[in-house]
Amino acid sequence: MKQRKEYLWGKAVSFHGHVCAGLAIGFKAALYAAELLGVGFSENEQLVCVSENDACGVDAIQAVLGCSIGKGNLLFHMRGKQAFSFYDRKTRQSVRLALNPVEQEPDSMEERVEYYMSEEPENLFRTTPVRINLPETARLFEAYDCECCGEKTAANWIRISGGKKVCLDCYERYDRFDI
Repeated sequence: MKQRKEYLWGKAVSFHGHVCAGLAIGFKAALYAAELLGVGFSENEQLVCVSENDACGVDAIQAVLGCSIGKGNLLFHMRGKQAFSFYDRKTRQSVRLALNPVEQEPDSMEERVEYYMSEEPENLFRTTPVRINLPETARLFEAYDCECCGEKTAANWIRISGGKKVCLDCYERYDRFDI
């Protein structure tokens, strides 16, 4: 088991590019979610992660659990929190992991990494029910050529302007109020 964790840590570090405390937080969250839900690396969309941040820890979740933007099983609900909701589509089980506050965070990056890596996950994270319903699986959309710039654009991002199909970059938004 220790050898497996070392392998996964190496995989996360390689994917992220360096060792940091944020990566260690995501790594521990990924391992804890895998343990709580009884899942491993997701080859498809069976496991879903909704991250409440776009920080370093998300890279560990991608490397360890196989949740990715391209597969559609990594989504962001930006709240600026070190919190992650995990869903297993097969069993319909889910859990939200929120990082507990640290009374006295170590000063150096090396000490912070050591702290997060050595703590038991149940001490690092508060487990709560998820706050967001399980997102639907990723949809495939037809694509259209933008009639202004000519770039292919998925149908759900096309707007009609002056009778033409245009992408969001070419679409001139109409709003009489500055909201």
